Amino acid sequence: MSKINIRGVNFDNVTMDEAVDICKGFLQGEGAKIIHTPNAEITQLCVEDTSVKETVNSADLIIPDGAGVVLASKILKKPLKCKVAGIELCENLCRISGEMNAKIFFLGGKPGIAEKAAEKLKEKYPDMLIAGINDGYFKDDSEVIAKINESGADILFVCLGVPKQEQWMVSHRSDFTKIKVMGGFGGSLDVLSGTIERAPKIFIKCNLEWFYRLLKEPKRIGRMMKLPKFVLGSIKDKIFKIKR
Repeated sequence: MSKINIRGVNFDNVTMDEAVDICKGFLQGEGAKIIHTPNAEITQLCVEDTSVKETVNSADLIIPDGAGVVLASKILKKPLKCKVAGIELCENLCRISGEMNAKIFFLGGKPGIAEKAAEKLKEKYPDMLIAGINDGYFKDDSEVIAKINESGADILFVCLGVPKQEQWMVSHRSDFTKIKVMGGFGGSLDVLSGTIERAPKIFIKCNLEWFYRLLKEPKRIGRMMKLPKFVLGSIKDKIFKIKR
């Protein structure tokens, strides 16, 4: 599994199928493995905050969840194979859950969101095994960790927002007794529950999913400004390296 460093973040150069195979290997191994899913916005945050970068780079699998990251890899002449969307990896883990006899725990979102997401996913993937559910509005980490451990879950979806979810997984990695795979999937539960609509396929195919999200949620403009900042920073890095 080769790594490609994009603006300080060590992305795994994998396709979706390869990422799924890696997760299957994790499920057959020992200890809790962590998946981080940085897009351009999160990678820019890593550029600006060394502590976040160190947390993200500590993961066992780092997938490029965004067209902006893939574009930057091409600008820097270190091309990644493709975008690997976190929400799609999330669904693939649900798909292989029954096959791998791996139970999933859903953690995050507003009250009721994780339940709706689990219900819809169960309809789509009838063989999926659900271990338990907890919203993201908890105050006592130890109570939630005990609940996860008691559930016998093998896979943990952590959807607490960035960088909280990444920091939370790294901080508690050693507290889990059975978890083999845990991934930070941000707002995926909102989409999977049907609360927020994902971009139409044409937007996804044209790498404009971010633009559709902005049209639907104009208040995200401040966060979205990290995308051009990230791309321009990548161009600057390339020019600087050429001159040097």
